[in-house]
Amino acid sequence: MDDEKTSQNHIQGLERGLAVLTAFDADRPNPTVAELATATGLSRPVVRRVLLTLQRLGYVASSGPHWTLTPRVLSIGQHYTATHALTELAQPHLMRQAERTGESATLAVMDGNEVVYIARVPVRRVLSVTVSPGTRVPVHATSLGRVLLAWEPDERVDEVIAECGLPRLTPHTVTDPAEFREILTRVREQGWSLVVNEREEGLISLSAPVRDHHGRVIAAVASSTSTGRTTPDRMREEVVPVLLETAKAISGELGHERG
Repeated sequence: MDDEKTSQNHIQGLERGLAVLTAFDADRPNPTVAELATATGLSRPVVRRVLLTLQRLGYVASSGPHWTLTPRVLSIGQHYTATHALTELAQPHLMRQAERTGESATLAVMDGNEVVYIARVPVRRVLSVTVSPGTRVPVHATSLGRVLLAWEPDERVDEVIAECGLPRLTPHTVTDPAEFREILTRVREQGWSLVVNEREEGLISLSAPVRDHHGRVIAAVASSTSTGRTTPDRMREEVVPVLLETAKAISGELGHERG
């Protein structure tokens, strides 16, 4: 009788969805449909339908034949193995950066067309809003967003501009698409981004890319302060080397070897 009740209350689709979600792990961070089918014991057509449903809901994303979890999975407290591991291993590096610079250190990733903070070591209040893990900020007016977008294909940049626009947040915000693309090119060439007064008056933010073992930019680290405490020139001279060292150290722990 109990078995019959369990069967009646059983939702097979939910079970399959969770099976596919939890099949993403450290050994399979970017699996194919075939790999997920092997891992879950489900057929490829079933796995594909589950993935397409999860993609529509924003929990997974595809890149060619490979699939990845998105940070949105964090919102339901389920597996986002790569980010949890990344947050854990990045924390001591962020703390060291904050100690050396005397400024707040942040780790962030892209979620859709927004930047979401996944780790932060605050030092002093530099923003007029509360900033903590889970905080979302716009891509176009932040150094984190520009770093995360700079190594994306042109089509992805066009998509972000088309869907989000480049809204003016302060009188200094870059709102011209051509200028914005030129900035992304500069970020890619120099390997870091510095944004002053564009998201918020008085805010200086400097960011650098974090790469995985394939060399892909999967996150960004940042150091933030105020124009009342320092200048952009001093940030370039004093903080860029520290930030690049932090990004390199975190990337190295993810298996990235600079050639």
